[in-house]
Amino acid sequence: MELIFLGTSAGVPTRSRNVTAMLLDLQHPTRAGYWLFDCGEGTQHQLLRTAYHPGKLDKIFITHLHGDHLFGLPGLLCSRSMAGNMNALTIYGPAGIGEFVETTLRLSGSWTDYPLEVVEISEGVVFEDDLYIVTAHLLNHPVECYGYRVEEHDKPGTLDAAALIADGVKPGPLFQLLKQGETVTLQDGRIVNGRDYLSAPQPGKKIALFGDTAPCPAALILAQNVDIMVHEATLESAMEEKANSRGHSSTRQAAQLAHEANVGRLIVTHVSSRYDAEGCAMLLAECRNVFPACELAEDFTQVSV
Repeated sequence: MELIFLGTSAGVPTRSRNVTAMLLDLQHPTRAGYWLFDCGEGTQHQLLRTAYHPGKLDKIFITHLHGDHLFGLPGLLCSRSMAGNMNALTIYGPAGIGEFVETTLRLSGSWTDYPLEVVEISEGVVFEDDLYIVTAHLLNHPVECYGYRVEEHDKPGTLDAAALIADGVKPGPLFQLLKQGETVTLQDGRIVNGRDYLSAPQPGKKIALFGDTAPCPAALILAQNVDIMVHEATLESAMEEKANSRGHSSTRQAAQLAHEANVGRLIVTHVSSRYDAEGCAMLLAECRNVFPACELAEDFTQVSV
């Protein structure tokens, strides 16, 4: 999987940072497609500066209904339709997302020619198929706001073909059944359990993508043991009280959560427009003092999962 940051500014855009949006390229051989997390104003313009075509979007996950995470959605939906794209799209988000989409399209005399489904979510599993599961966790913000945990299902272990052959099992169709962990009966009457010849399953990748939040108990559940945690760091540690009063986190709090949740890497984003390049370097240093495996995202930063 590849994570592409399309916007990394908090509240308002700056000359170098657009407002929040992240694209997840699944890069799966049997499940092509892109998932978008949040869609701040100008997101479709940001997409035009990448190799990622909005027609390949099949899911959009909105964390909350504040404008810097949402106002780019109507334009993106309409442009996708005007381009003649007919691929289905599903939008997930808090209560009110359906009304927002319906109202903006209706009042502007707009429509979508492709199948569009809007799902208003609550805590728990919001999507699952045979490859992925996405769960939503309610965070601490002035409006209903979620973080999303994206997990690949564990991949089956590899089959020890050499051991099977040594035990007298001939290569052929039975190997496929054994690779699936099934039990088969050989012609000589022997019963062979495929699980006895499989290595341990390969753990799937795990990502935690936070919406805006002050510290809260759900954050630890959302982030526990993920490979990558994407978390806001709106303000520096010295402004922690102000950040929390507005439902946001400081650099130190984001890094402390990464430490407590045993994450692999921390990517901080949603940076206040008050910080220039020097200020952002200071924010990153504060995070790394607590959790060294940290990066501060810029617009168009790409992270391999």
